[in-house]
This record gives sequence, structure tokens and C-alpha cells, in this order.
Amino acid sequence: QVQLVESGGGLVQAGGSLRLSCAASRRTFRSYVMGWFRQAPGKEREFVAAISWSAGSTYYADSVKGRVTISRDNAKNTVYLQMSSLKPEDTAVYYCASDRVMPSGPLPATPDEYDYWGQGTQVTVSS
Repeated sequence: QVQLVESGGGLVQAGGSLRLSCAASRRTFRSYVMGWFRQAPGKEREFVAAISWSAGSTYYADSVKGRVTISRDNAKNTVYLQMSSLKPEDTAVYYCASDRVMPSGPLPATPDEYDYWGQGTQVTVSS
């Protein structure tokens, strides 16, 4: 199974910045898209951003547009989520995920469209 390992989470003050990383090991299938999701206590897992490995096409949730940037380093099989102007409501466990299916339309933005998931990394934004 593909291994996805997130890192970079932690405690940050409101207005601060944080960069999350997701290292992916692709051995048994080809990953076309990587996504970031987050889940706060008592809430459903929500889409944050996605990026395609090939063209680097991106797609962002409206809630984070302008504050986050997703990027990838193909040579390192790593995707990043750069977050700035963080707010307490950004507090959540952040997960990266891989989609093995080549999208024919918009990049996938729902959890069930992704095949593999990392363990998550906690991001806590203090007031």
C-alpha cells in the first residue's frame, strides 16, 4: 500500500504561518492527484486543496483561498500545504491523500475520491 506521511503540524499563533508536508511513496500504483483535507473536532472531514502531479493544477476550497498554497516536488514525491494568516478555526487534524485515478474534470474534492490517506498532523492555532 502507498505510504503517506504528513509532517509540519504544530501550535501556531493566530496570524502565523505553517507549512505542512506529505511524503508519498508510490510503489503499487500511480498517483495522479494529491489532496489535503482537515477535520476539526465534531466536524466532518473537509477539503482544503488538491494538486495534480503532472501539470501542478490546483484547486482550493473557498474557505482557504488566498491563505493557503498547495505545491508539489515531484522529485521528492512530496506535496506541501503552505498556510498563512492562520485562524483559530483552522485548528484541525490535517490529512493528505492520494488519488490514483486521472481526473477528467475538476480535481477531486471529496474524501471518497481518494484512495490512500496519511495519519494526519495536528494543527492548532491559538487565539
